[in-house]
Amino acid sequence: MKKKLFIWLVNIHKSKYIFLLWFGIFLSLSSNAQVWTLQQCIDTAQVYNKNLQISRNNMALGNEKHSESKANLIPKISLNADYKYFAELPYQLMPQSAFGGPEGMYKEVQMGVPHNINANLQMTIPLYNPQLYGAIKASKIASELNSLQYKKTEEHIYFEISNLYYNLQILSHQKAFIDSNLINTTKLLDNLHLLYTEQMIKKSDVSKVELQKEQLTTQIELVRNNYEQVLNALKFAMGIPYQQTIQIDTEIEKKELIHYTPISSIDLQLVVAQNKLLSSELSTLKNSRLPTVSIFGNYGQTGFGYDEKPNNFLNFYPTAFVGLQLSVPVFNGTVTKCKINQKKLEIKNNQIQFDMAKEQNQMLIENATRVRLVNRQNIENSQNQIEMASTIYNEMVLQQREGTATLTDILMADNALREAQNSYLIAIIEFLKADLELKKLTGNISLIK
Repeated sequence: MKKKLFIWLVNIHKSKYIFLLWFGIFLSLSSNAQVWTLQQCIDTAQVYNKNLQISRNNMALGNEKHSESKANLIPKISLNADYKYFAELPYQLMPQSAFGGPEGMYKEVQMGVPHNINANLQMTIPLYNPQLYGAIKASKIASELNSLQYKKTEEHIYFEISNLYYNLQILSHQKAFIDSNLINTTKLLDNLHLLYTEQMIKKSDVSKVELQKEQLTTQIELVRNNYEQVLNALKFAMGIPYQQTIQIDTEIEKKELIHYTPISSIDLQLVVAQNKLLSSELSTLKNSRLPTVSIFGNYGQTGFGYDEKPNNFLNFYPTAFVGLQLSVPVFNGTVTKCKINQKKLEIKNNQIQFDMAKEQNQMLIENATRVRLVNRQNIENSQNQIEMASTIYNEMVLQQREGTATLTDILMADNALREAQNSYLIAIIEFLKADLELKKLTGNISLIK
């Protein structure tokens, strides 16, 4: 009976790998779900992700604002017209001396006609306005900021999708192992029930396996739930409906250690662009003390009308003039001075932020490099642990045949082997995440598309 039990245990151990093979075939053949690679997920997000769409709209908005600021240099033309009817004509005081009367005496006189019509075309051309030029420069820098912000959003989406994809890969492999373990545990439990009825084993041996089965059942439900949650998060990041059925590529790509040449990260580029914007705004504030010069011109018609007899009429008379306007700010309190001082302090803070961000980025690169190296070593260690666990399991099987090992020893050895396999998968995923983090910190995350 012990020999039969030994042969049966070996068979269920082998059945795990047969199950994994069939599981891979099942994933490739079951359902009509499309298998999505990581690159396909990223490409889909480029089109459908809502945050990227908002960033693209912000870039277009920034370009429109820049065009608006340049449009202020174009001559402005306006058409004005008005009509006035005077029920009571306005009064004017006329000196009586103008008509031969005494000096210092005035006589009120109502002048004009009841109907007054004005229509004119006015044009203004700015010749020199330093604030307009400053606004144009600032809007151009703002457009550059929007472009950098879009790239940062791209990097964030790529990083998020990659992390979710890696999590789905490890969950899919965990599910495969747990499914296989549950099948083997169920078979083992059925056989132990038979052995227990023949009073060849204790009730406690059966209870241990029953507990293990309950634990595996709970684990597989948790993994399934986590898988669906992460998959929905991936669909949301891609910008596709969560009802859409997709299937990821479960094959985990094994990567070697690659040295990434650090380039200026998006975060540092954003701080530099913000410094340029602040410097432009400071220059505009200083130039606000300079005079502005513009040309203006006017052409129109003025109509006067009288609607009572014996001399009713409506006559129009042309008016036209050109001029040069000079505006010199003389004194506005200390408003401009305070604004300039504020902007200088903002520039100092921006420079401090740049230095701090640069030092922090260098520190994070060093840490990420170490983490990636450690995870790479963990992969090798996990491989060695799998070999050791396999050797221990085979030894336990041989000892059980000789009667020196119990069923519990075999179960523990089998469980240790499964843990080593799971640790190996986790080590690979952690290495990929660390590698991804290093790409982001060195500014190389977009070069792998």
